[in-house]
Amino acid sequence: MHVMLSAKLRYLIFTASFCLMALVSDYSNAIEAIQPKNEQPTHTTTLNISTGEWPPFLSESLPHQGVIAHLITDLFAQANIKVNFTFLPWPRAYHDTINDKYAATAVWMFEQQRTEDYFYSEPVLNERFVFFYHKKRPFDWQNLNDLKGLLLGGGLAYSYGEEFDKALQAGLFDMSRVSTTEQNFKRLAMGRIDAFAEEKSVGYHILAGQLPTIKNAIVHHPRPLLINKSFVMFPKNNEYSKQWLEIFNQQLLKFKQNGRYQTYFDALDNGAYQPTNNALAD
Repeated sequence: MHVMLSAKLRYLIFTASFCLMALVSDYSNAIEAIQPKNEQPTHTTTLNISTGEWPPFLSESLPHQGVIAHLITDLFAQANIKVNFTFLPWPRAYHDTINDKYAATAVWMFEQQRTEDYFYSEPVLNERFVFFYHKKRPFDWQNLNDLKGLLLGGGLAYSYGEEFDKALQAGLFDMSRVSTTEQNFKRLAMGRIDAFAEEKSVGYHILAGQLPTIKNAIVHHPRPLLINKSFVMFPKNNEYSKQWLEIFNQQLLKFKQNGRYQTYFDALDNGAYQPTNNALAD
């Protein structure tokens, strides 16, 4: 009796082992069927990118470090590349990246002189400069002649485009310049200037975060004065720059084609990147 039981147990163990081996084999074959044999395991790479403070697009104090940092991070993440941003004064960000301390720097307007040192990505951001004005003092414009006789606010040593600068120099309108956008908004609220141009998202970010008492009194004209494109720059002296550039441009194109790109800026318009808003925080 004892001998017969042991034989049965050995048979059951053998049968169970055979079935288990067959199950494992079937599972392995299924994995191979969805993952080609020539596909290499992915390894996450880390890119260090230099940048400067420019809220709400880039800032160490904002959710996801600002909408553009968020976008760049997610674009590279699609290629299993992690991004770390280092915030520096803008001139230092530029020069330290050339000196091989960073893999790229973000984001910059196009200047021909910079092409000696950098490859430019496809445009990451369209900056829309619009005129802000007090809603109790109606303002409209369709061309520069409509600004005749107005006193406009402006930033120190700032250009608002070649045509605008020529009209200003010709005396079509006057400009009073101060050092900060906050000062221009305050002067606008007090009626000391008729209007002033600022990047739309930057202007509303400052109103909401720093000037809440006057933000509801200030509006903008929908017609843009100036549209600037901004880019990620990859240093030409880095042997991997062309590779990072190609990956970035490919992912950026995908985001624009499938509509995901616009969702970041819709969130921006809805206030998601204000310092006190943790809606997008990890």
